[in-house]
Amino acid sequence: MAGNLFDLSGQVALVTGSSRGLGLVFARGLARAGARVVLNGRSAETVEKAAGLLRGEGLDAHGAAFNVLDRSAVESAVQAIEERQGPLGILVNNAGLQKRMPAVDVDEATWRDVLDTNLTGVFLVSQAVGRRMVTRRRGRVVNICSLLSEAGRPTIAPYTASKGGLKMLTKALAVEWAPFNVQVNGIGPGYFATEMNTALVEDPQFDRWLKARTPAGRWGRPEELVGTLVYLCSEAASFVTGQIVYVDGGILAGL
Repeated sequence: MAGNLFDLSGQVALVTGSSRGLGLVFARGLARAGARVVLNGRSAETVEKAAGLLRGEGLDAHGAAFNVLDRSAVESAVQAIEERQGPLGILVNNAGLQKRMPAVDVDEATWRDVLDTNLTGVFLVSQAVGRRMVTRRRGRVVNICSLLSEAGRPTIAPYTASKGGLKMLTKALAVEWAPFNVQVNGIGPGYFATEMNTALVEDPQFDRWLKARTPAGRWGRPEELVGTLVYLCSEAASFVTGQIVYVDGGILAGL
């Protein structure tokens, strides 16, 4: 039946950067679809609080605190997750960083911080989890890209560079792992009303520009990303790989 195509029961999913914001929304959505979710962040206290919140909603949620940029910590954490929760069938690479400033003012430390978090961290976690998925010949990886994987905007050169790189990493891993029945795709959110975008949401000039520029005429709601995520993690997407699904209210269609 069609409904069963989107059932994630029996799957174990790791969502990085999921103690708050979109990551927490993603974890909740996967859990509601039947998955056992493992939340991640750097702070054990914050991660456990978020996992407890989901458990309070009757969902199967657990925490795993580690830094996505620490290769040895990533490997140890993934091993521990699989020993305690079961083999990972789903990985959502959501951990990310944004710093706004004119390109001429970006120092090397800022550049490396954004690129490392948004791109290198994704590779390290994907490598650790993907190695196991390839061996088992089954898995789904979803990278949280961005509208800015395709378009540029002022004051976010490092972020745009990192998300453009993430788009191509998604395609490269998809091609390499497809023979092992591991699908790698991405979601490219447009402008969503999240904690990261609070300053933009509260800026009347930007708010007017965004609503005028978006064919749908509004900001996206975080929960509107969940359906796309569940689809890409489910049997409904068993022959879909190397794709970036842009959920942007039509912005890119009008460029």
